[in-house]
Amino acid sequence: MQWKNQTSISKFILLGFGNLNEGQILLFVMFLVIYILTLAGNLLIVMLVVADQHLHTPMYFFLGNLSFLEICYTSVTAPRLLAGFLIEDRTISFRNCITQLYFFSSLACIECFLLAVMAYDRYLAICNPLSYKVVMNFRVCLQLVSASWITGFLATAFVVGMVPQLSFCGPKEIDNFFCDMEELLKLSCTKSSLAEIIVLVSCSLVSLVPFFFIVVSYIFILSAILQIASSAGRQKAFSTCASHLLVVSLYYGTIMITYVVPTAQWSPSFHKAMSLMYTVVTPIFNPIIYSLRNKEVKEAFRKVVVQNLCMV
Repeated sequence: MQWKNQTSISKFILLGFGNLNEGQILLFVMFLVIYILTLAGNLLIVMLVVADQHLHTPMYFFLGNLSFLEICYTSVTAPRLLAGFLIEDRTISFRNCITQLYFFSSLACIECFLLAVMAYDRYLAICNPLSYKVVMNFRVCLQLVSASWITGFLATAFVVGMVPQLSFCGPKEIDNFFCDMEELLKLSCTKSSLAEIIVLVSCSLVSLVPFFFIVVSYIFILSAILQIASSAGRQKAFSTCASHLLVVSLYYGTIMITYVVPTAQWSPSFHKAMSLMYTVVTPIFNPIIYSLRNKEVKEAFRKVVVQNLCMV
């Protein structure tokens, strides 16, 4: 990656929530608790999926990957957010800003792909149950997950790689708590409509295409569920999809409000609040949703607790 010589700014200032002077400590404690619970909850799901033989299925294999992704995803932004509440220096170097932008964008893209893969898994399980185990074998699961991670990192490298080619000559204040592509394009003194179009098209492809795939998958899933004769069978089939559908709604809902709805209608504070939702708050719902609604996950947790108590 070549860094353009015209860039005169070596550091940016992440404004974050610095205007809330009186509640800094309270916010720090609140987001620290959320961050710790996010790490603990998602790490617990990863450990349960690895340790319990009953969870060695495609659905839980994808869930374990999603939980690991959430750990990485929230760790890209949360530590910098927490540090901003304790120290006065909120500067971030140009290189670190681009690095944070790359990993944050890559992991966000990977999550879109993983959610689409999980929807495809539910589609096969409900619409083609007889061939499900043959089609969705471990090799296919590994290929789908690997493709999600590789595509996410490669697609983001193309888009983020354009940022160092732009020139930044001031101002240098980013009105957010992390380096966001939209904010960086606003600060660039190289007003390139081509760059903005490329960013818009690329972001739309990696987010909306998986979203439409998820919607189509659930249309077929809903149609198949309605054709099930017994109410108990319909309820069981729907319960296997409800958790994933809720996670998709939370993740895509906050992203679409932030980036699809015209930004002129929202204040910068609202934009930061929505950014906070999908970067820090939403990842904590993944373990809560899957653990509270899933009997197999709760049973695996009970086994781990009982085994540890017996060892003591």
